[in-house]
Amino acid sequence: MSPQPTTMGGMVRGRVRAALRRPPRPVRPSSLTPEEAEERALLLRLTSLLLQYPDAELAAARPELSAAVQALPPSAAAVHLAAFTTWFAGQDPQALERHYVDMFDLRRKSSLYLTYYLHGDTRRRGMALLTLAQCYRAAGWDAGTGELPDHLPVVLEFAALTGPRAGEAPLRRHHRGLALIHRALTDVDSPYRHVLAALLTLLPPPTEADARAVAELAAQGPPDEEVGLDPYGEYGTYGAGEFAPPGAFVPPAQAAPTRIPPLTTPGGTR
Repeated sequence: MSPQPTTMGGMVRGRVRAALRRPPRPVRPSSLTPEEAEERALLLRLTSLLLQYPDAELAAARPELSAAVQALPPSAAAVHLAAFTTWFAGQDPQALERHYVDMFDLRRKSSLYLTYYLHGDTRRRGMALLTLAQCYRAAGWDAGTGELPDHLPVVLEFAALTGPRAGEAPLRRHHRGLALIHRALTDVDSPYRHVLAALLTLLPPPTEADARAVAELAAQGPPDEEVGLDPYGEYGTYGAGEFAPPGAFVPPAQAAPTRIPPLTTPGGTR
């Protein structure tokens, strides 16, 4: 299987319009009609875009993102995304950046690195990151972003391109972590809660066991182990190998934006 084209960087960094037109990869038959599968992929792609760091280029793409959300067929997810983009479109770009850092980089319970919620600062997290990276490679997909493979926008783009079975398996596996992020964002009244709420409408309803596990995570946090993850290679380290002290979480440093050459067509660059 040939690799998929680079997606995350290309989508946000100056190619939002092209990304929103990109069809999902053909998948094995499921209970979804082709139209439903296409709508679901677009919802996942939009949540991926909206959960990325709001740099100058993403801020400049806000009119197109808002228009794409407004054009969605009626659904609970569309309502949540419309609520978010209304707020998103009206904010000062620097305020958006500060809010994003406050919500996702400085808060332990709303980090966008999903394996943290299952494994915390333990060796098992390093193995989980490697397993997820291998899953992407097995599907012939390369995120091409420099981000860790469990970063939620990366996981969402994989789901959008690969389909509801294998593609959404990482989201289902981390359902409880997603619910905790939504709960944490709701507790501080962040508009980003709407993006998580939209995503959760696409996943199976939580069970009573899920609700108990999320409450326990909210109260106690994930497991903690004061050892390095270095034995597991590049996906087993935090930043320069330093670890947060007990009771605090410092997520990996955000990767620099991926830059790729403009797409070309027979008639020239577009």
